[in-house]
Amino acid sequence: MAAPKKRRAPAGGQGRPGRSLALILIAMVALTGGMFLADQPTPRLGIDLAGGTSITLEAKSEPGQESAINKTNMDTAVQIMERRVNGLGVSEAEVQTQGKSNIIVNIPKGTNSAQAREQVGTTAKLYFRPVLTVAQGTPTPEPSASSSGKPTPSGSPSAPTADKGKTSATPNASATTQGRAVTGALKADSTPTPKASTTPKADATPSASAADEAAAAKLQKQFAALDCSSKASRAEAARGAKPTDMVVACSSEGDAKYVLGPAQVSGTDVDSAKAGIDQTSGQWIVQMEFTKSGAKKFQKITGQLAQQQPPQNQFAIALDGEVVSAPSVRTALSANAEISGSFTQQSADDLANVLSYGALPLSFKEQSVTTVTAALGGEQLKAGLIAGAIGLALVVIYLVAYYRGLAVIALLSLLVSGILTYTLMSLLGPAIGFALNLPAVCGAIVAIGITADSFIVYFERVRDEIREGRTLRPAVERAWPRARRTILVSDFVSFLAAAVLFVVTVGKVQGFAFTLGLTTLLDVVVVFLFTKPVMTLMARTKFFASGHPWSGLDPKRLGAKPPLRRSRRVNAPTDPKEA
Repeated sequence: MAAPKKRRAPAGGQGRPGRSLALILIAMVALTGGMFLADQPTPRLGIDLAGGTSITLEAKSEPGQESAINKTNMDTAVQIMERRVNGLGVSEAEVQTQGKSNIIVNIPKGTNSAQAREQVGTTAKLYFRPVLTVAQGTPTPEPSASSSGKPTPSGSPSAPTADKGKTSATPNASATTQGRAVTGALKADSTPTPKASTTPKADATPSASAADEAAAAKLQKQFAALDCSSKASRAEAARGAKPTDMVVACSSEGDAKYVLGPAQVSGTDVDSAKAGIDQTSGQWIVQMEFTKSGAKKFQKITGQLAQQQPPQNQFAIALDGEVVSAPSVRTALSANAEISGSFTQQSADDLANVLSYGALPLSFKEQSVTTVTAALGGEQLKAGLIAGAIGLALVVIYLVAYYRGLAVIALLSLLVSGILTYTLMSLLGPAIGFALNLPAVCGAIVAIGITADSFIVYFERVRDEIREGRTLRPAVERAWPRARRTILVSDFVSFLAAAVLFVVTVGKVQGFAFTLGLTTLLDVVVVFLFTKPVMTLMARTKFFASGHPWSGLDPKRLGAKPPLRRSRRVNAPTDPKEA
């Protein structure tokens, strides 16, 4: 006797629609709870809604260097400017190119926007400075003064582990902060070098002046108090310092702080820099080439550093007062140098861009400054929301007039889609810096039509099945596979268009593309996890299953055929063997 076949659940999860509804309900509760836990109950607003300042900068090249204004150099300048304004604590600042020689900087209204305006248009300052002292980026106990007035160490904080890069190969050894390193550096320039044929007298080497001692003590105190975990402290550390000054500086990550000697080589001495792969080790490296004069300076400083002990055998690559790399030196280098270490392709490219930007003969002139008021953006937002409300009202009127009871399912689905969209926009603000601007609002309004279109496709498939003479419950399940295929194809085309638009455009248009893509994905989620299960449950109710005239599924109004009946035709066998 054959075993009975297992009865499979109908396609589309007809038997257990509650599971899908429970899943989407949990997702809505989790997103709403996360929104309030993150203290972000509303989406972050862009400059056109929150107000702020828009600055247009025009790139200028040095005479004879007109070719320097190209896409690569402009993109690098954008990266540096974006790092500057974000480092100053200005949130949601937009920096982007416009045309071949202009850069647009949009700074939302905030306490540091004026300071950002001062910083953003200046040429990046890149210097190679010798490292005198290195320690962890947190504040350290202030050193006490000895009887001679020289600062002495009050502790020995160990240096951070190996840097991003190094020039010949070994990781940086640990080091201790020494007040004598600072004082000694101040004395270095005033100590005469005796000739070989003479014997120096006891008083030939003068001691550091009182001013030098005071400067050393002040610098050491500043170094001990420096907290590199604070963006404001990192930005303030080396502001206003001259290339000839000793400075304190933080690493770009904020995990280390340095005392750096006077600049020995500047960024303009770098001829070119690029990332590559070392043929021997297979690791990513950064290759530098110096100008003729820069090669002489670099050979001199690396020759001196190679004779020192860690950390004083390192040179720091400092951009705008922050140390982006501090490789160690084992031998004197000249026109060409390689920086190796634990690089990834991205980190090697980033360092090469930094070095290249310091060599660019570019400066920027402030072409125009426009103040955007929140009131103007608020009026535009109000007009956009009114337009969206009118569009939504027209969609509701159409659904109620044409689909009647089915309009309830469509409206509930639109409500769920709206909740998911709002909560995600609020959470994406602190997560990825998403800011809601007017084009993004337009994308959300356009999404209403895309979402409604998915419901209409499904409803029409169900109605087609009823016209064929089927009852509602089988019609709902038979219509779903065909409707599902159409919805997925339609949403894929919309999402592909949004993705292409996001990639090929910049600035505010990207906000429109991002919102359109996000809402398209949510449309798929809502239709699969909410609309279809609710439709399955509604088909079990008497109001819809009986084809009530106000259900939108009345067989008479739809012109249904007579009911399909299952029949089995039994033909008489023609072959005697089959009898």
